Formats: sequence, structure tokens, C-alpha cells
Amino acid sequence: MVKKRVPDWLNSSLWSSPPDSSTDDRLRCYSPSSLTSSIHSPSNCTVDEFPVHPPVPQPPPAAIRPEHLKSERKESREDANGTSTSSPSSTSTSSLSAEEISRQSQLLVELAKKVINMREVRRLVLMGIPDGAPIRSTLWKLLLGYLPNDRGLWPSELAKKRSQYKHFKDELLMNPSEITRRLEKSNIENNEAKVESRGPLSRLEVTHGEHPLSLGKSSIWNQFFQDTEIIEQIDRDVQRTHPDMPFFSGDTPFAKSNQEALKRILIVFAKLNPGIRYVQGMNEILAPLFYVFRNDPDEENAVHAEADTFYCFVELLSGFRDNFCQQLDNSVVGIRSTITKLSQLLKEHDEELWRHLEVMCKVNPQFYAFRWITLLLTQEFNFVDSLRIWDTLLSDPEGPQETLLRICCAMLILIRRRLLAGDFTSNLKLLQNYPSTNISHLLYVANKLRTHPTN
Repeated sequence: MVKKRVPDWLNSSLWSSPPDSSTDDRLRCYSPSSLTSSIHSPSNCTVDEFPVHPPVPQPPPAAIRPEHLKSERKESREDANGTSTSSPSSTSTSSLSAEEISRQSQLLVELAKKVINMREVRRLVLMGIPDGAPIRSTLWKLLLGYLPNDRGLWPSELAKKRSQYKHFKDELLMNPSEITRRLEKSNIENNEAKVESRGPLSRLEVTHGEHPLSLGKSSIWNQFFQDTEIIEQIDRDVQRTHPDMPFFSGDTPFAKSNQEALKRILIVFAKLNPGIRYVQGMNEILAPLFYVFRNDPDEENAVHAEADTFYCFVELLSGFRDNFCQQLDNSVVGIRSTITKLSQLLKEHDEELWRHLEVMCKVNPQFYAFRWITLLLTQEFNFVDSLRIWDTLLSDPEGPQETLLRICCAMLILIRRRLLAGDFTSNLKLLQNYPSTNISHLLYVANKLRTHPTN
């Protein structure tokens, strides 16, 4: 039996309220305001809204529209480092709702405890991290398991991980010439008793693996030339990462240093994970993490953002690792299986829409959902909204994979009227260029799609 209509809770006049310019204030919260000049703005078309009253006492904040971003850009004034004269603390709590102020206070209380209650933190962050206090960096590190819930362990854990990352860089980012030089030095020191060992390596002492023309699997030079291809790909992708954001792009020393940090993280990851190495798109997943950690109000944490980002990136990717492994594409854990789960989820909650898209219009979910899933929605919404979506992804107790699929399903349901009225061409264009929407509404609908609803 085809479901003729969506549930009543999906329709509400609350979601049709016009955008409020005060929501632009949140663009200043976690970085200098100049960074807002580059936020990815989706298409100007708005999302279809529906007519019932969801059981929520207050409407969520309105979606950010491109015209508001333009006015924000005019107010930004960057200095030589690509930063702005305004600071994160310039955002007043007066722009927050009473519910957000209360949630912010509860989060600060939790973070001040010696042993943090992660269940309570997840519950609070699931509804979004308020913009009044720059605590997203600490919360994400907790949610990703990088920081233990015992605050007393933080200094030692951070020191150990940051030292280990430095060791990775020293070992993995070394040029083969330097490796050969060190091997030569070690060889001389180990054979001090032999006079002939005190000079430069003789031709006979150069092993097959140390020769630049060696094609052996164990050859450091052969590995170096193979790595060069990946490094060049990483360099190209990092250059294309959020090209409109001064934080990531431009000729300023600040932007250049951020780009170099992203490159090093991806190179180290590729070398430590030979089964996956580097796959295009990983730079887009890395960017939000580094952005948040680099803008940590704690100067020491900001300085060590590269190391912190590396470990959190590894942890985040572990939940989506199979999506990047080509050998697993057709397996039960690969990307095609994940897309099939999204299709089944849509069929379960809105069979009429599923039938129209996949049976009548022949719109294969892979045509649009591949990017949605592999890039964790970083390309479908502006940067600030992506951070808000990630708050939910990282904090949901059911895990990021299941949460991501629910959000993707909600994205389809929210524009069902336009999809039902469209054909293959118009629907594919719409799904590959998702319209701007109210993120709070989107996440509210996604939460309603749970198998086991939570309060």
C-alpha cells in the first residue's frame, strides 16, 4: 500500500517564519568574522514547507539566506593574516533564545566537572551547540573520544598524543635523501672500529633498497616516488578546499599555514593507512575539524590544532572507513550498501516519494546520495550550517552513520512536493543542488525518523 501522505507532525506553520537577520550573529562565533565571506551558499531557492504542528514549544531560528551573508561580508575587515578585528567573544548572548542560553549554561556546568557525564553532554549537544560560548572545540574532542571524560587526564593525554604526532611527522614526512644520510651516519657510528667506515658510503655499501633507481617494494626511493603521486593529489585538493574562505584560501601567511597543516595531516594519514591511503573528498571532511580546533579560544589548543585534528579525523573516519575503500564498494558494508539503506529508509517513511523517484523517474540514489554520504553533507549546506549538522552527527548515541542516513532521508522528505512534481531531469538537478533550508527543522524531522524515538 502506497503511503499517500506524510505524518501530521511534519507540517507546521512554525517553519515558514521569515529569516531573522539576528541569525547572522552566529557567523562570528567560532572564528574571525572575515571567515564568513567565504561560506558556501547553496542555491537561493527555498524548501517546500508543510501545513501541522510538531510538538515543539518554540520555532527554531530561521535559515541563513545569501542576502544576509552579503551584508555580513561588507562588515568584515581582514588584517594581513586574513583575520578580522572582531573576536569570537563579540557575539552577545542577547542573540540567543532562552532555551539556548539555558543549554549553554548546562554545557558549561558539565565541562567544569572533574568527571564529565558524556550521556548528558550528548543529550545537550544533540540539540546544537549554542553560539554564545566557544566550546565546540572541546565538545567535539570529547564526543570523538580524543579527550577522556576525566578532566584530570587531559594534560597527560594531550601531551602524549601531540608528541606522538610530531614523531609521525618526523618519520613519515622525511625525504629519502635525509633517510639515506641518517643510515649512512648510523652505519659509520656502528663501525667506528673500522677505518674504512669513517668516510662516505662506498658504492658497495649502498643497499638495493637505498638506491634511487630501485623498483623493489622495500625501496625507500620507490615508495617515495609512489607517494609523490598521492601528495600531488592532496595538494590539488587542499588548494580547492573552500576557496572563498580566507581561513583556507588566499595568499596570506595565515591561509598558507592552514593549507600546509591540512596537507601534512592527509599525507601522514595516507602513509599510516596503506589500505585506504588518500581518497578525494577526505580534505572536505578534514576541513571542519581543523577550522573548529584552530579557532579554539585557548591559545595552546589552537597552536596544537594540527595534531588534535589528525587524531579526531582518524576517529571520525573510522566510522565511515568502508565508504572510502573501493574494494568494499559492492560488499554489505560498502558505499553502495549504505546508499541502499537510505533508499529503504525513504521507502519505509514515504513510499509514495520513493516510488516516484526510483520507479517512475528512475533517479538512482547513487546519482546524488554518494556525495551526501561520503562528504558528510559538507557540500550541500553553507559552512556554518554544516557545523551545526555535525554537532548532531557526532553526539547522536546511535552513531554518525545512522544519523547521517536519517538526515539524508529528511532532506528528501522536506522537498517532497517539488520532487513529486518533477521529472528525472528536474529532480536530479534539485538533488544535486540542494536548496537552502532551515537546519533546525531538518534535524527535527530527521530525529522523528528514529526507529526508537528519544526525548
